Amino acid sequence: MPLHEFECRACGSCFELLVRGAATPACPSCLSLDLERLTSGFAVSSATTRDSALQAARRKSVQSRDRRDKQRADVEDTLEHLRDDYGIDAAKPKTAP
Repeated sequence: MPLHEFECRACGSCFELLVRGAATPACPSCLSLDLERLTSGFAVSSATTRDSALQAARRKSVQSRDRRDKQRADVEDTLEHLRDDYGIDAAKPKTAP
């Protein structure tokens, strides 16, 4: 009963599953069957693996911040458009600290 790592091509979720026999796994997030089996690595901790994991986490964090900043800018542009073109003074959404 091998433990496999998968990445869902539909939603991008990465997960591990215990696959028995000829069972067809499904993504636990979106239930898609479009999965890619990843090469599993040994559970070894070293400076290289820690640095690699840290860099991946930082890239993901930056991408998340960039997306959030773009969404905030889009909301501000929409509110400015409503005020300038239509005279509607919509309340500005609250921002998280």
